[in-house]
Amino acid sequence: MSPRAVVVGPPGSGKSTVGRLLAQQLEVTFRDTDDDIVDRAGKSISEIFTDDGEPAFRALEEDAVAVALAEHDGVLAVGGGAVLSERTRGRLVGHTVVFLNVGMAEGVRRTGVSSARPLLAGVNPRATYKALLEARLPVYREVATVEIDTDELIPAAVVSAIEERLREAGGVEAAQHERGA
Repeated sequence: MSPRAVVVGPPGSGKSTVGRLLAQQLEVTFRDTDDDIVDRAGKSISEIFTDDGEPAFRALEEDAVAVALAEHDGVLAVGGGAVLSERTRGRLVGHTVVFLNVGMAEGVRRTGVSSARPLLAGVNPRATYKALLEARLPVYREVATVEIDTDELIPAAVVSAIEERLREAGGVEAAQHERGA
């Protein structure tokens, strides 16, 4: 068993929102590894970062992605930093990986200053987001089989763009046999 599509991208790219809509459209289940981590740890991601530190969170994240890739056969959204793990990148090989790209201005607008996003909390969230994008963009592109720019699109339009690209690439059962599912 493996996911039909794995959704990756930076904070604010729409991984959870688009992932849920894509799963509905493909008539499969949706899973988010951030939710798996919260369930396993029994506390929020912010609390994990505060109480245990980022390395402990990243270890939980790596395990959560490995389990979900093995168990889940729908659409899987993984946390924005999951691709930083070399093991995780290796595990994504052979999967349909959809990279939801978002520009800095739009990403900052969408995320705001949210305590739910511990890596963006701080004195200058815009500079932090810019640095995060610069560091991660090449890694997202390394693992992606499909890249969608989400800046000017509503979530439903992102899903349509993903389906079109998957059909073109012959992925996800040619986007559920041209929606005949």
